[in-house]
Amino acid sequence: MQNNILELAESYVQQFFEEKIAGEFVYHDFLHTRYVVEAAIQIGVAANLSDKEMEHLQLAAWFHDTGFYNGPDSHEKRGAALAEEFLLKHDYPLEEINVVRDCILATQLPQQPGNLLEQIMCDADLSHLGNELYWDRCGRVRQEMLLTQSRIMSEQEWVDFELDFMLRHSYHTEIARKFYEKRKNKHIKQLRKQKIRLYPDSEEVQEAELAQLEKLEKKKKKKKKDVFTSDIELKQINLGRGVETMFRTTYRTHVNLSSIADNKANIMLSITAIVISIVVANLVPKFSDNPKLIAPTFVLLAACLASLVFAILSTRPKVTEGRFTREDIEHKRSNLLFFGNFYNMSMDDFHWGMMEMIKDSDFLYSSMTRDLYFLGIVLAKKYRYLRFSYNIFMYGLILAVICFGLAYML
Repeated sequence: MQNNILELAESYVQQFFEEKIAGEFVYHDFLHTRYVVEAAIQIGVAANLSDKEMEHLQLAAWFHDTGFYNGPDSHEKRGAALAEEFLLKHDYPLEEINVVRDCILATQLPQQPGNLLEQIMCDADLSHLGNELYWDRCGRVRQEMLLTQSRIMSEQEWVDFELDFMLRHSYHTEIARKFYEKRKNKHIKQLRKQKIRLYPDSEEVQEAELAQLEKLEKKKKKKKKDVFTSDIELKQINLGRGVETMFRTTYRTHVNLSSIADNKANIMLSITAIVISIVVANLVPKFSDNPKLIAPTFVLLAACLASLVFAILSTRPKVTEGRFTREDIEHKRSNLLFFGNFYNMSMDDFHWGMMEMIKDSDFLYSSMTRDLYFLGIVLAKKYRYLRFSYNIFMYGLILAVICFGLAYML
């Protein structure tokens, strides 16, 4: 029964995430759920839980974030309800269902677990704070907040937010502290160093963070040898993750801004087209009977037409050559990340070029940097044309209204 119900739960939850959970939840995804299950098993085995307790713990871990199908608020209650519904269908004992429900509900922040099983569940849910996945997972949290809440944080705000969460959190079980506390303290130390760099003009912040760093250093010296764990390598890893997070966030911001620009252009296209059609249908036929309408009507039509042209220019695609030679790739003059640069290349040349770029991190980062630059150029042009379009429409509309008023007054 044990293996069967766990396999069924895993299959059900995986399908549920694929069908019900929006792609914007890049942190609270099925991969996170799998990580939590693995951490729960690790802590549970070390705690010598019985087979039945391990089953309850794993079931809670599989269902603990399924409630995100309707957003983050009260997702624990929805996840517990989904677990109960699933287990009842498989004739699971009601008393044991309540144990699973309680474990899921215990993960609600701030966590207040009531027994060992709930404590292990809570520690597994936030195990990434103290393992090698931390920088990737916290980057996903930031991206998820941007995508689902449109919450854009500066680097300072993000470091403050993450550091505050890390300092307020503590693991509930001694086993979790043994597994994760040491690396978690390293992450806190790295966040403090980032905060010092981000607040160069604040002596109070620097003094406070330096004092905390000294405390961490003293604790570290009390704990045996193992101090020479390649600091240089850690810095390189953190740098890589930080750069990747920066590129990911910047790309997302550029795409969002481009989408906003296109929406604004569509609004202007619709408005000007409607105004032109109404004016041509209703005012132009009245010119012979009422010639004083001619001048203001042409002012209005000219403003709408000019605004329409600039709105079209802001959305008009630019066709590029779509080809880079092997020589360009060898000399790192190419950018294969944009379809307009490779759509005329052969599959073999494109594949070879991508493999060369993937093998060379400098080439990869330079390509991404070049891609961001040209995305910025395109965005600047879009918004410049949009500004002209909106300005012409606004001032042209004002001028046309004045002309209509003067025509009737005179």
